[in-house]
Amino acid sequence: MKKQMYNSLRLKIIGLTLVVSITPLVLLGMAIYYRFARAHEARIEDQVRHLAESQSYAVDFFLRERISLLAMLADTHGFEKLSQPAALSELFETMNRRSEMLGLIDLGVIDCNGQHTAYVGPYDLKGRDYSNEPWFAEVMAKGKYISDVYMGFRRFPHFIIAVRARNGPQHWILRATTDSDVFNRLVKTAQSGRLGDAFIVNTEGIYQTAPRFQGKILGQSHIDPKNFSHGSTFVERRSKRGATDYFAGDWLNNDKWLMVIRQELRGQTDGLAKTRNTEIMIISLGILAIIMTTIFIAHSVVTHLEETAREMDKLNAQLIQSDKLAALGKMAAGIAHEINNPLAVIGEKAGWMKDLLLEEEFQNSPHLEEYATSLLKIESHVERARKITHNMLGFARRMEPHLDDVDIHQILDQTIELLDNHARINGIKIRKHYHSGVQIIASDQSQMQQVFLNLISNAIDAIESNGLIDVTTQQKNGTIVIRIQDDGPGIPKDQQHRIFDPFFSTKATGRGTGLGLSISYSIVEKLGGTITFESEPGKGTTFIVSLPAVAPEKK
Repeated sequence: MKKQMYNSLRLKIIGLTLVVSITPLVLLGMAIYYRFARAHEARIEDQVRHLAESQSYAVDFFLRERISLLAMLADTHGFEKLSQPAALSELFETMNRRSEMLGLIDLGVIDCNGQHTAYVGPYDLKGRDYSNEPWFAEVMAKGKYISDVYMGFRRFPHFIIAVRARNGPQHWILRATTDSDVFNRLVKTAQSGRLGDAFIVNTEGIYQTAPRFQGKILGQSHIDPKNFSHGSTFVERRSKRGATDYFAGDWLNNDKWLMVIRQELRGQTDGLAKTRNTEIMIISLGILAIIMTTIFIAHSVVTHLEETAREMDKLNAQLIQSDKLAALGKMAAGIAHEINNPLAVIGEKAGWMKDLLLEEEFQNSPHLEEYATSLLKIESHVERARKITHNMLGFARRMEPHLDDVDIHQILDQTIELLDNHARINGIKIRKHYHSGVQIIASDQSQMQQVFLNLISNAIDAIESNGLIDVTTQQKNGTIVIRIQDDGPGIPKDQQHRIFDPFFSTKATGRGTGLGLSISYSIVEKLGGTITFESEPGKGTTFIVSLPAVAPEKK
């Protein structure tokens, strides 16, 4: 039951400590990671938004530059000169030669009636009538025009830029077709990372430049321009694959085109993943260290508690034993005095009856022998009862020991000499292992002899026949230790806790009073020592007497 209790206590300590220690650590790690992830996402959002703003400014500059160029050509050269094919062709070649990034495919002059009066380029457009085209009316009304990207009869994506100029009272138009490849390359410079994208859509969501991944130029995009207000707008959306996409849009070309920067979050989370993995590793190592430390501390604490409990049990057992002996002492004095008087009367009457048996009238009795045997038994049991009461009185007196100069080896020799004949008859050998350093001490010689007599006599009785008794002495750390070891049957484990109880004996009925070890325990305790034993059933018993090595001059 105690082992289960300590195991349960150990598990409770470990469980509670781990919960209290690990839970805040995990929560702190989660909070730190959450805040770091939010900061990382906010940084990506700012990057995407800033990229959309800067790229829209670059595209707007690209368009304004070409509008300004056409307006300058129209103002500086005039309608008459530019209407001449040779002059227009020379000007066109000069512009393309000076700037490869200009991206102009053709150049044309259109009069106020919408007639293409002059044209230079790969197509035959001279003489075409544009008076009914919507863009013609818009240029005439607003002064400039930038079309959406379209295929037209050229069969490749392009868009036109047109500006209005004045020739006296009449207006005319200088128009240029812009290569969409140059425009595409400009927009693609905003594509960042492995999963970043940049493209332009018109108000209907039609791609004006080719996207990096899904879709193609002039195809319908998955972007709804209505979700983007004027200025820079940020939109977060989850894709069909479950990934999170960030979109930033900025309107340009008089709010006709939307510059879109797309960034998939997983393409920008490599650093976040590394941070997360590092945090997980650190927390895991911390948890492992906490678990190992908790188990070690819990085991140490519970083991210490178990050892303390065992020591307490020993102290409690000694206290109970002392209480038992004290109670027995009080009881023994009264019982011994009460029993001694009837025993004296019985003994006296038994003697008187023996004397009567010597008279003639009893000598002729056929039961004379039976009477004599009965009287001998009465005297024998009276004597046995007297010995018991004598031991009880000696135990009850608890007199203070009389200190003499005691040689432990000499007392042991005298005791062994008294019991040697009894041991030899039963085939039991007593061996002595005396340590030469054992000093003369101040103790009670007669009481010590009684203790050794009880212990060696018990060892002989336990062996019964053909055995060995080892008597060993040793002095260490100011204590003299006497060990009396036999190779008898040992003491059963279920009886070991009662071995010093008064009137408890492992001997057969009638062979012991059960007071020898109790009296020995009391004597050793009064002398300031301790008496313990070690016993293993089937292998024998060892009694250990420890006495303080008090020098005679200090007695």
